[in-house]
Amino acid sequence: MENSSVKTREDRIYQFIIVFFLSILALCALLPFLLLLSSSITDESTLLSKGYSFIPIEISFYSYVYLFSTNAAKVFRAYGITFFITIAGTALSLLIGPMLAWPLSRSDYKRSKILTFMVFFTMLFNGGIVPSYIMWTQIFHIKNTIFALIFPSLLFNGFYIILYKNYFSSAIHNSLIEAARIDGAGEFYIYFKIVLPLSLPIIATIGLMVGIGYWNDWTNSLYYISDTKMYPLQQYLKTIIDNISALSSMSDSADAAALAAGMPGSSIRMALAVVGIIPIMVLYPFFQKAFIAGITLGGVKE
Repeated sequence: MENSSVKTREDRIYQFIIVFFLSILALCALLPFLLLLSSSITDESTLLSKGYSFIPIEISFYSYVYLFSTNAAKVFRAYGITFFITIAGTALSLLIGPMLAWPLSRSDYKRSKILTFMVFFTMLFNGGIVPSYIMWTQIFHIKNTIFALIFPSLLFNGFYIILYKNYFSSAIHNSLIEAARIDGAGEFYIYFKIVLPLSLPIIATIGLMVGIGYWNDWTNSLYYISDTKMYPLQQYLKTIIDNISALSSMSDSADAAALAAGMPGSSIRMALAVVGIIPIMVLYPFFQKAFIAGITLGGVKE
């Protein structure tokens, strides 16, 4: 009997080619981050005179010193706000989204088509920024509250609902639901004990997208937050960059020009990007594990 565990020469060549191309793709994805990190620890004058490089020519941590020595308390407060809205917003999205999509995916629910159309309609048309601002600020009164960073635009997204619906329709078989009902299971038991465990792939995927969206979002704070103490990380980092750019453009003021000359310009932009992206890079492998674990699950084999 032929031993299937022994790889032939063709198999080894094929595996080498696959690994080689995947390594090239991984390197292409890694190089921008390497350039970002290298530029953030490069001396500002060297960066301006010799340009960007993957290996810092003259190492300087002044950008990080300037960022955390003069703005440490505000940066950590912005970090805390961003962590909270990311966790809370993602949790609420994963709680509400599947609960809406599950009945829409059921063929025995009479109103599924009209409700699906209403959800799909929100993906094509919206009232615009001005009506949305009036609604959230004058009807729901969320301006300068933590809810302004959670509810608008990201929590209730029609695109995610359609993704949930399509997954439920294709992955959750009617025979499984009927078998559960024959055994006496109610709707809540079916949803929480059968539907959700079998939906880990789509939940992990959408959870990752929603979490990254909350972490990188700064438009909600731009529209609805005027109190600087409630700025999330991205909005606060944007404020620092705007302040440095404003000082650099004030050539008519000698004091402002001297102050701007002592500030890192290009390097601090890179340092701010590193500060904003590191938590996502650290947490991503945990989401990836949940996504892979969800893929291995199944309810019905045909």
